[in-house]
Amino acid sequence: MVSVGQAIPETKGIPGGLRRDVGLVGLMWASVGSIIGSGWLYGAKNAVVMAGPAAVISWVIGAVAIVLLALVHAELGGMFPIAGGTARYPHYAFGGLAGMSFGWFSWLQAATVAPIEVEAMIGYAGHWRWAQGFQHAKDGTLTTSGFVVAVVLMAVFVVVNFLGVRVLAHTNSAATWWKVAVPLAAIFVIAVINFHPHNFTVHGFAPFGAKGVLSAISSSGIIFALLGFEQAIQLAGESRDPKRDLPRATLGSVAIGAAIYVLLQIVFIAALPLSTFAHGWAKLDYAGISGPWAGLATLVGLGWLSVVLYLDAVVSPGGTGLIYTTATSRVSYGLARNGYAPKIFARTDARGVPWFGLVISFVTGVICFLPFPSWQQLVSFITSASVLMYAGAPLAYGVFADRLPHHERPYRLPGGKVLSPLSFVVANLIIYWSTWDTLWRLGVAIVLGYLLLGGYAWYATSTGRPDAPRLDWKAARWLPVYLLGMGVISWQGGFGGRGHIGLWWDIVVVAAFSLGIYYWAKTSASRPEEIQRSIREIEVTEVPAH
Repeated sequence: MVSVGQAIPETKGIPGGLRRDVGLVGLMWASVGSIIGSGWLYGAKNAVVMAGPAAVISWVIGAVAIVLLALVHAELGGMFPIAGGTARYPHYAFGGLAGMSFGWFSWLQAATVAPIEVEAMIGYAGHWRWAQGFQHAKDGTLTTSGFVVAVVLMAVFVVVNFLGVRVLAHTNSAATWWKVAVPLAAIFVIAVINFHPHNFTVHGFAPFGAKGVLSAISSSGIIFALLGFEQAIQLAGESRDPKRDLPRATLGSVAIGAAIYVLLQIVFIAALPLSTFAHGWAKLDYAGISGPWAGLATLVGLGWLSVVLYLDAVVSPGGTGLIYTTATSRVSYGLARNGYAPKIFARTDARGVPWFGLVISFVTGVICFLPFPSWQQLVSFITSASVLMYAGAPLAYGVFADRLPHHERPYRLPGGKVLSPLSFVVANLIIYWSTWDTLWRLGVAIVLGYLLLGGYAWYATSTGRPDAPRLDWKAARWLPVYLLGMGVISWQGGFGGRGHIGLWWDIVVVAAFSLGIYYWAKTSASRPEEIQRSIREIEVTEVPAH
């Protein structure tokens, strides 16, 4: 066993353990490959329809928000290089109840992304005659033949994952080089051929005002597109040098993704012919708009580029779906290690793959295809689940800064005691902007998680199982107030709610509520000796003795 803060050795060849086969490039490309997915294919069009040319500001705000969250995660990832980290930091800081809750948020987000990426692949493929019968034209839901294709694609993701993390990293790295190159090529070629600066002012820069700019952040796909930096952290248990590589991979992937997306939005707006938005940005329309970038390439006379983009519409979402299938099994692995889920989720095969978690991720994906509508209608839900998952990291950061001041930190966040509560406020604003219609549905999913994980915790405790989780109610007494409070604010607010809290005042209310929860959570957190005990338990179960 190694001591807290000591470099963790490789676990190659350790039966029943994860294999430390992934280097810096593999980690970074896992995150970049998740960030550059279906979001780039749809995000620019959806954002400009909601915000007009001011969608550029929406992307910048979204990028700043994600950078704040990534900075917090970078320090935590270096401190605790463990598999499924985002699901486990709250466990250290607040005990079992909070750990179970944020673990469910993390799993919910990861498990639903892969099927959404499959739907994006099928949606863009509708350009080809042979694929036009895969979706219903009215609402974008899958036909019987489309459902079969979707199941096959999910099966491909799972099979690649079963080949082991080294094969996964190489496969994902190859796909990600393509995924980065194609958007950059589209930016350069279209900007050179067709760039009209007057497009930014012809109908006003911000025709839908501040509310349009803020709504676009959560609802158009901006935050959804920028999500994914945590994939390096989820693979921490398989990193060769996690303390050095995790912060670099996390921050590097966000920088690459944010730069590409802002440039894509600028070029998309400037390249559109005036006729396409003659009746205003809300009525943007042109031939091929169902595949926005490929249709635009055709419209400006770049037919060859449109062919490349239609091919990329398979590769980009496919690569993201592949890595999120991986993440789902690693999050369930972490949940099982903490005692929130049956131990079968923590069992690995000869290649170090958590095989049962992969099987469940496949089953979940297949179930998701049944009721799910089209890609765009799912964005707000996944954004809310994702940011709710991320919100646990700033809370945990505040606790560790106070209770573990001398713990080794390979990366130390400058001004962390200010940026950490700020990032929690930003996360809650993004959740609020997702609209009440999205948040009440998310509330139903949260209740379902408590029934599933809470039911297992009750069973494990009542039968005296040694892996029964310790649900620390006192350290997490702020959690129900937080979840219910965000729901009430959304219900009374102006983003899909009853409108009793006006614009700008709602931001003040969310910020004040968030800061109250943040400092309450810090004072309620687990004692330093309890946190250290949890850390030692992870060492015993996940770090091999030498």
